[in-house]
Amino acid sequence: MRNPPESDRRTFLARLGLLGAVAGISVTVPGIARSASGPSLDVIGTALGEVARDTLNALAVFVVPGPDAYSKAQGTPHPEPGALEAKAPDFLIESLDSFVPFPDQLANPIGAALAGGLADVPLDLPGDLPSVPVELDSAVRTLLSNDEHLPLSLVIALLLNNLATQVNPAAASGAFLSPFARLTFNEKADAFRQLEEPNAELVAAIDQQVNEPLKGSVSGMLKFVAGALLEFSAFGTYCEWAKFDPATRYVTGTPVGWDLSKYDPGVMDGWDEFKGYYQGRTKVSAK
Repeated sequence: MRNPPESDRRTFLARLGLLGAVAGISVTVPGIARSASGPSLDVIGTALGEVARDTLNALAVFVVPGPDAYSKAQGTPHPEPGALEAKAPDFLIESLDSFVPFPDQLANPIGAALAGGLADVPLDLPGDLPSVPVELDSAVRTLLSNDEHLPLSLVIALLLNNLATQVNPAAASGAFLSPFARLTFNEKADAFRQLEEPNAELVAAIDQQVNEPLKGSVSGMLKFVAGALLEFSAFGTYCEWAKFDPATRYVTGTPVGWDLSKYDPGVMDGWDEFKGYYQGRTKVSAK
């Protein structure tokens, strides 16, 4: 992806929410004796998972804020429980990564589009690895490959973080792990506005990498993603997912959504509202 003129390539990495994740982490590269199944890729995968979770935490409270730190950071804290207490981010991750189809035909070009702006930028390898230059785009591609399968939750996080730094460039660094989590409520709304319009640079970067019949459909796909993310966050908060036991098929406690919506799961007794029959009748004819 081509960086904006005022941004250097290191800022681009921060836009993806990866700068803090890759700092101090070894990367498997050609010529370096480290097994692909070794700890480096495991650590990188864990770090990226934390970035994705941090982003989705911020997304969930954008829809249903609560008393948590993310809601306070966006300026809309609520005393009652919200999305985090309902475990909506867990619902999002489980749904996106396990149930929403995400073919490699989309994963690979999106990963390539995000990593494409990092060429020729060195990343020094720490720890016990030789001190040899590694290009940032190679490092990011290694991080995103994840055995040739990119979790959809991570792709969503990368998209939101990229938009977050376009809305507010200062969000590239600061509290939390992800730029999206550093936005105010109104800034998050602006990020979604750009996702729905959608952002021309983002569309062009992805669209030029995908093949038919996907070419030309990126704009519509991003619009769908924007709406689906808000709907998934709300549904994950108000449904019984966090309290439902699949083994017994019973809800094991009171879901947060029941309290928020004042839902009463018990039997309704009803009210005695019968006022008699029309025009003074005392019974109803069988005819």
